[in-house]
Amino acid sequence: MKLSKRLQYIMEQIPVGSTFADIGSDHAMLPVAAIKSGKALSAVAGEVNPGPRDAAAKQVATAGLGGKISVRLGDGLNVISPGEVDVITIAGMGGGLISTILEQGVDKLEGVKKLILQPNVGEELVRRWLLDRHWVLTSEHIMEEDRKVYEILTAVPGNSGTVTLSNEDVYKEYYLDSSSHGQVKITKEMSVRMGPWLLQERNSIFTSKWMSEIDKLERILKSLATSTLSSAETKSEEIAQEIQHIKEVLSCSPKDRQ
Repeated sequence: MKLSKRLQYIMEQIPVGSTFADIGSDHAMLPVAAIKSGKALSAVAGEVNPGPRDAAAKQVATAGLGGKISVRLGDGLNVISPGEVDVITIAGMGGGLISTILEQGVDKLEGVKKLILQPNVGEELVRRWLLDRHWVLTSEHIMEEDRKVYEILTAVPGNSGTVTLSNEDVYKEYYLDSSSHGQVKITKEMSVRMGPWLLQERNSIFTSKWMSEIDKLERILKSLATSTLSSAETKSEEIAQEIQHIKEVLSCSPKDRQ
């Protein structure tokens, strides 16, 4: 069984010796690979629908890992008990759904030392949930696979006593130098929107993603220009300002934080 680059990267973030739950496990590929590689000692593969649950159970049985991987049917974090696992992975869903799963199962996060989250869209919703619930975003990774861009967010509890970073550090405001816009201020809100760690690296995939976002926002602007709604002008101003902010960030060369 060969993992996609996306799942391979997620697996690499799991600490050796972990017990973890993979929520929305999709054939239990990640748990099987993590156990076989020696990354994890045991795993829970959670699925909300019987079909995917049965497919995951078949995969686990074929791999001969029924004693180490528990395949369970349930909604979100309902498949685990408080203190049962120390790592949780949730991948391949929208950021809104991931945030809802975490919020509805917040009592199940007792004893969890690491969250590894890969939203397909709505990454800022996940960052905002982590920030509001005092989880510290320790790393972000952006990658492209099969012409799709993925962001993988890793976080630890802010009150664990093992992390030297704080959310104040991660989301601290700073300036970038731009040859065309002078000094560009990176606000807390901009970091939540674009990713505090990704903003510091600003690699080619990051740039491509936000160029595409500018295109989408400009299409919305054109649509709003023909609207007769009283709110259209205010919305247009907000979008134009966002486009300007994104362009300013993209005009900065990488790794010139001051």
